Amino acid sequence: QVQLVESGGGLVQVGGSLRLSCAASGRIFSINAMSWYRQAPGKQRELVQAIASGGSTNYTDSVKGRFTISRDNAKNTVYLQMNSLKPEDTAVYYCAAEIKQFSYSVYFKYWGQGTQVTVSS
Repeated sequence: QVQLVESGGGLVQVGGSLRLSCAASGRIFSINAMSWYRQAPGKQRELVQAIASGGSTNYTDSVKGRFTISRDNAKNTVYLQMNSLKPEDTAVYYCAAEIKQFSYSVYFKYWGQGTQVTVSS
């Protein structure tokens, strides 16, 4: 069994910062890409940023220069530092991780339960 547990969401004013964390636990052999998605009310879930096991990253244009993804492989944890937050960043943020539970298994994408981020003006 694998679990992803997010933390760090909350209410923040425009221009403020938040740091999200997501820790993977359980039977884990290796983790490939880790990523953050978000879903605003009435909208589809979208990829915010992703980071490969080697550290390369990609992101959606709307967060360029404001959000930074990082990971601690020893802790099986991924972070999302969010600066200069805007009202349009308001959403439920989900982490995801491609995890192999055994050496002989394939990677499967697991999801966290989501954490609410609200940016007030």
